[in-house]
Amino acid sequence: MSVYVAHRLFAAHDRALAAGLADRLAAKVGPDRVFLPFCDTDEEDLVAEVKGRRLFELDRERLGRLDAMVAVLHGPSLDDGACMEIGYAAASGIPVIVLTTDFQTYSLTEAGPRLEFPDPLLEAVATRIVRVTKLGPPTLPSSPPQSRFPGFQARNMAQTSTALDATVDALLDLPDRAPRLVGSPAVIGAPVYVEASPYTAWGRDHLAKACVDAGHTVVVPQRFTASDPVAGALADLTAVCSAARLVADVSGPETPPGTALLIGAAAASGVRIAAFQPRPTFTHARGREPNRRNLMVQYAADAHLDDSDAVLSWLAT
Repeated sequence: MSVYVAHRLFAAHDRALAAGLADRLAAKVGPDRVFLPFCDTDEEDLVAEVKGRRLFELDRERLGRLDAMVAVLHGPSLDDGACMEIGYAAASGIPVIVLTTDFQTYSLTEAGPRLEFPDPLLEAVATRIVRVTKLGPPTLPSSPPQSRFPGFQARNMAQTSTALDATVDALLDLPDRAPRLVGSPAVIGAPVYVEASPYTAWGRDHLAKACVDAGHTVVVPQRFTASDPVAGALADLTAVCSAARLVADVSGPETPPGTALLIGAAAASGVRIAAFQPRPTFTHARGREPNRRNLMVQYAADAHLDDSDAVLSWLAT
């Protein structure tokens, strides 16, 4: 079994948590069967002519030969690179286990169905979600505590340890679970899928309207308006994987999680992708070229466009 551990790379505690999970997985399936990005791509010391692209190539090569993925996702702001990788795995028929210690659930309306994550796509594609939402039990100190904080830290560490063990158990249970296969190859005349960003100031239908006005057949997301958001999310995923092209508005503090997941699914399905971002921001790291926030999203896209006219020109090619 070859296992890919998807996680947020950009804080030491996230990398340490993923390393702890990878170590526990390695003890069960063997260290050569676990791939941990950043660690196994030698990101700290890698030297390449175009480092960001090389890192993308290394990760994508590994994504193409997996048996399972384990993804660590926390909180309402989900890492766009990890979400892109989840979409790639899901569209490839690879089972995905998602781990979270978030104590919140989410809904699209006040009285709507409760979801594990803010975007129902994550729940739709996950083979299994491991949620451990409570702190570990308090322990009695051997001597009067000098501070209340170490005890609180210990309860959080116990919660994390429980979550990691539960995730390993879920992975070992995967042979009994059939992966979900989605999508079909695009056919001549297939529609363009247009994914808006919730952060755009000019309205969610701006890009879709421009494409329709130019004569394109357009599909837009169903998951945010469907009575069953998870069923709507699966319909969105299927539509993207069989679309002629994907136009994704990636505006926001990071690419919206569902949008990043759809970009990964499109990349795995051979669908051409345009990332629309009128006001791009760039990230910088040692030895790496400037990247449009997340290199997995950047290099998965075939084009980066900053206005609707550019989108229409790209669709015409």
